Amino acid sequence: MQINLNPEWQAVLADELQKTYFNDLITTVENEYQTHICYPPKDLIFSAFNYCDFSKLKLVIIGQDPYHGEGEANGLCFSVNDGVKIPPSLRNIYREINDDLDNLLMPASGNLEHWAKQGVLMLNASLTVRKDQPNSHKHLKWNLFTDAVIQKISDEKENLVFLLWGSFAQKKGSKIDRNKHLVLESGHPSPMSANQGKWFGNKHFSKANTYLKSKNLEEIDWVL
Repeated sequence: MQINLNPEWQAVLADELQKTYFNDLITTVENEYQTHICYPPKDLIFSAFNYCDFSKLKLVIIGQDPYHGEGEANGLCFSVNDGVKIPPSLRNIYREINDDLDNLLMPASGNLEHWAKQGVLMLNASLTVRKDQPNSHKHLKWNLFTDAVIQKISDEKENLVFLLWGSFAQKKGSKIDRNKHLVLESGHPSPMSANQGKWFGNKHFSKANTYLKSKNLEEIDWVL
């Protein structure tokens, strides 16, 4: 399978891409796509990187795995293709943005490319999934790759914002250097967590922008 990864990230991750586990992973993923229906489409597996150059990176959101319904996943965590019904977690994200930023409009689309193009890396722990089988590629070695990505970002960048929503993301981001980055944690935006009071009111979107502004970096336009 061809690794569709932009030149900046290819250079940053060059050592990782040459490791035996990664070559084995790509071979396994290729076989999965040949024997099962998997998402996102192969050319979108690395979209999180391709929409967001390493040099322009300002903020990282960590998710778990892609949406597993037909036509939903586009390679960005929490994001779906245009025309797809907005998933419950993303609807709660929009609600928090509206409350946090005093915005009154609920977006009609769940496509978050607009964020990615501003320097937001929306990284799932697993970059692929079988149709209708959530976490079905959890046993593959995507976690080794995405752990390495997060470590590389933490080590080589400074003044980034990391949004860790839910225990899974918080564990995944546990080694981020908090002396040089802002790490914001809350419950997951899924209905179960949000309805227990663990999501709404976290004000992560305004807090992220306040931090970026304090570092003389351009704020994220969260309103789609």
